[in-house]
Amino acid sequence: MVDKNKRVCPVERAGILDGRVRRLLHNPQKILGNYVKEGMTVLDLGCGPGFFSIEMARIVGDSGRVIAADLQDGMLQKLKFKIQGTTLDKRIMLNECEEDKIGVSEHVDFILAFYMVHEVPDQKKFFREIKSILKPNGKTIIVEPKLFHVSKGAFKETIMKVKEIGLEPVEKTSILFSRAMILGKG
Repeated sequence: MVDKNKRVCPVERAGILDGRVRRLLHNPQKILGNYVKEGMTVLDLGCGPGFFSIEMARIVGDSGRVIAADLQDGMLQKLKFKIQGTTLDKRIMLNECEEDKIGVSEHVDFILAFYMVHEVPDQKKFFREIKSILKPNGKTIIVEPKLFHVSKGAFKETIMKVKEIGLEPVEKTSILFSRAMILGKG
């Protein structure tokens, strides 16, 4: 999936992915509220320390499930520590990805890929795997950072790759300092 030695946020900097300022900029309820519903099975790709995973678990409720997937075991351990002994512990399943594979076989209703697609060397392979685990009416949201990372042209290239493998852009969505697109199965 990604080369963890070159491109991913190091575990030591996980705090910046989980702070109060981020909650103001990227409020999980506002971003996910229209897409994640009670009872769903959802996948948080590149979950880091669980900023979105925890909110998703609250939204899906006792009948839902969150698969929190990350390349780095250290990030998954931070999330595990946060939810240990809580009701969320039973709703969140941790999944350590391989460098070139997400490694989830369960079909999901919704996939969140927040600020991580630009880290993926083989995006076509990545999106093929997403398509294979997304349920027929499922949705995926890809969100990429505008500032310093992903140009408008690079985001358009990503969307072209998405279309080539059979996922369809459904709608643009507005997220502060980001480029974002909702995808569905074509």
